[in-house]
Parts: sequence; structure tokens; C-alpha cells
Amino acid sequence: MEGSRALEAGKKGTTIKSLDDWLAQVEAIGELKHITAPVNPVLEMGAITYMSGKTIGGPTLLFENIQGHPGGRLLFNPFGSSLNRVAISIRERPGRDAIGLTRVLSDKMKRRIPPKEIPAAEAPVNRNIDRDGAVDITRFPAPKMWPLDGGKYIGTADAVITKDPTNDRINLGTFRQMIQSKNQVGFYASPGKDAVLDRERWWAKGQSAPVAAAYGLDPLLFLCAATSFPKNVSEYEFAGGIDGAPIETFKSDVTGLLLPAHAELIIEGYSYPDRTAEEGPFGEFTGYYGRPGGPTPYVEIKAIRYRDRPIVTSALMADGPSNECGLMWGMAKAAKVWTDLDALGVPGIKGVWSPPEGAGWGMTVVSIEQRYAGHAAQVGSLAAQCMGGAYFTKYVVVVDDDVDPSNMQEVIWAMVTRSRPAQSIDIMRETWSTYLDPSQNPPEIRPWGSKCVINACKEFKHLKVFSPRSLLTKEVYESVCGRWQELGFTSAPPKITNFEPHAGQHIG
Repeated sequence: MEGSRALEAGKKGTTIKSLDDWLAQVEAIGELKHITAPVNPVLEMGAITYMSGKTIGGPTLLFENIQGHPGGRLLFNPFGSSLNRVAISIRERPGRDAIGLTRVLSDKMKRRIPPKEIPAAEAPVNRNIDRDGAVDITRFPAPKMWPLDGGKYIGTADAVITKDPTNDRINLGTFRQMIQSKNQVGFYASPGKDAVLDRERWWAKGQSAPVAAAYGLDPLLFLCAATSFPKNVSEYEFAGGIDGAPIETFKSDVTGLLLPAHAELIIEGYSYPDRTAEEGPFGEFTGYYGRPGGPTPYVEIKAIRYRDRPIVTSALMADGPSNECGLMWGMAKAAKVWTDLDALGVPGIKGVWSPPEGAGWGMTVVSIEQRYAGHAAQVGSLAAQCMGGAYFTKYVVVVDDDVDPSNMQEVIWAMVTRSRPAQSIDIMRETWSTYLDPSQNPPEIRPWGSKCVINACKEFKHLKVFSPRSLLTKEVYESVCGRWQELGFTSAPPKITNFEPHAGQHIG
């Protein structure tokens, strides 16, 4: 899709309250593909999404003819590898570069706007409500994505909603949920996640834990639910800050939770301390099956709320660009790390990136303008352990400000030419990881992990004598750009931002 078309579409407005509003803007830029041919939700739907996702910037897929679910609709990989769809989701115009968009998102994460409660009768998601004996989650389409998955997973691009009973803080988190029966879904979450802490606090009081999950939602809520925010603040507030207006919610008469009024489909019920069921395995964001399966807490569904012909949102966990956990989760994580570093008062941060190739969370790159001795080491340590960067991340690389942290060619070049393995690498041990890490064996040692912090900056005490880069002069670059077509090239000239600062001077 042409960049000008994306920019023009973005001028039409950014008011988004629902998935329908979001889809209208995505369709306007040509990044929504309607699939009307019949598709089997068991393996075939996932295969189509995986293969389509190999094209960088490819469309999100709306399946509208799902075998076994007449009239059902399912949207796979709302973000995919598209910067344009990330931009729309955070209420920005398409067309920005990765670092520019990350900076905008980081700034927006610094704002907090509490949700607005509206009457339940005015919430579009309450158009239909099935309770108790009428509950049947199997009526709605859910894919089995990979051959060894334990079942159909309706909860992937979701927001699971819990509450801390000690202070009533509402949490939104993204967790996988496997259909186990008409009124039961799995409730797997890694240790240390807020939903786990919340349910354990309810259980410690001798009470069942109230739980809800939105399975069709505005992608902004999905983005916020998938990001590590402070444990004492609701994701609703950060979503409102990014949106620029309060997220509209209503109070449930079943669980007492605040639920997103404009969702497509919400289930709610309770999780019990002494009740488990078999769950998993599941093809996870690492590109491997996560935990082999076993007894897991579940949610007993007491009510299902849904619009007419609701759209279920799903996320394919996979390797490479087909991974919904890549670009969006990586950008959200990078933005949060940037926000955390700013909040800590660290100067000189020029860019932060979490490469999609690293499964979104696995690697953080920070670009800095070095200002004092130990600056790079400080940034590496803080980026590795701040709230935005602590979970799972294995590699943290700090580079100078002449390196684009989103360009892996430049990052690897800096690692090879500026780091000294014996002096430039630190290892952190016993850090926060996940049971889903396939490298940690035997599985009993999870979820503790380790982190490698690489200082790929020029050595600060030798900055003045460090070998100068070989760079073009700005004048010659601009001259060649002006002759690019004349020289026989059909593509646009490459973008270059670093130029020789001492043009005309001999360096000997």
C-alpha cells in the first residue's frame, strides 16, 4: 500500500471507540482482507494466517465463512507486521517510522485518564446476554492453530480482567484461554503476572476470584493488556491516556468488575483455588509449544455478553513476521522501557526498540548520546530491569546515537566494531522469566532466567581518539539523490542521516 494513501486515510479522523471503528480506518488504507471462502477453524485458519503473515506489512484477515459457525466472524492478527495499524490503534496517522512511532507511544504512556462508567444498558456489548444454563462459549468461532495444541483457543488477542481485592485496582492482561466445555475456559498465566497475583489474593481470603475476558475488542485495549505497566495502576488509565479520552466501561452485575462497554464479546465468571483442568500445550510466541500441558486453574463462565454477529479477535503465536507477538508487543514494550528510563531521569536516550525478530519481548536495543563515564552501563542495567523491560528479555544492547536501534544491520555492526566481549558483556542471573521459555531445561527451573547486557558503544574514555566512521558528505549525498533516476535506479534512494562532520579535512 502506498504511503500517501495511508496518510490520506489517516486524515479522516481518529475517533475510535470500538473494533468496528478501527476496522473502518484499516479498510480505508487497504489493510483489511475479507476472506469469504469457507475455512476450517481447525488448523486451516491458522495456516492461512501464518502464510499471509510472511509478507511484511500484509493485511489483517477477517474470516467471514467459518465452517461450523454460520454467521460467525473472526479477525486474525489485527497488528501483524504493519506500522500503519499500530499507528491507527494508538490514535495516530499512518506513515511514521518505527522509532518515531515508538517515541509518540512512549509519550502517550506518560498520561493517565481513568475510565468512565456508563449505565450497563447503554453498553453495546450488552445487546445479548446469556446467563447460567444458557451459557455456551462453543457457539463462537475459535481456532486450533497448531497441530499439537491442546484444543481450540478463543482467548489470544484478548483482555483478561481481574481485580485486586485489597485495593480494587482493575487489571487487564493478555493470556491464552482454551475452550474446555460450554461453560469453562482455561486460565493459564505465567508466575508474577498481575492476574496470578490477583487470583491468589482472592484465594488467600477463602473466596473465588472474579474474572472476565474480552475476546473481541478495540486493539488499543489489546496493546495495553499485553504491556507491563506498574502493578498498582489499571491498564484502563493508560489506554485512556493513549486515546486522549476515558475508556467507557460499565459495572457488571455478575462479578462486580468494570468491563469495556464497546467490546464485541465478553465472558465472565469465577476461578477457584481448588479446581483445575487439563490445559495446553499451545504454540506460543517463542515459535515453540509452551509448557507441555497439565492441571491449570480455569474460569467457570456465569455469563456471556455479546453484540449481534460479534467479531472474535485472535492472535497467532509463531516464528517470524507471522507472530502477532512481534511488532506490536515489541513496540509497546520498547515504548514502556523508554517511558521508564525517562521517569528514572536517565539523560541522552535517543531511541528504544525491541526487535520483532526477538519474539517481541526477547531483546531491547537502546540508543544513547553518551554524556558521562558509566552512562552506557547504567542504561543497560536499568533497561534490563525496569517494569517495561524485566519480563523474559534476554538481551539488552546499548548503542551510540549514530546507530538506529530499529535497524538490525546497524546494531550488529556496532556490536562487532565497538564492543569488546571480555569487557563489554554483563550477565544478570535469577531474573524474571516465563514457563514458556523453551531454552530453560529441565522445566522445573523456570520461571527464573538470565539476561545478557551488551555495551556496544564506543568506549567513553577513548571517545576523542576512537576511529572515525567512514561517512558520506551531506552535499554529495543530496547531489546523488537528485540524480538517482538519471543514474538508472527505479527505487527511491536510501535514507541516510549520518554524514561526515569534517568534510574537506584530512584525517591522518
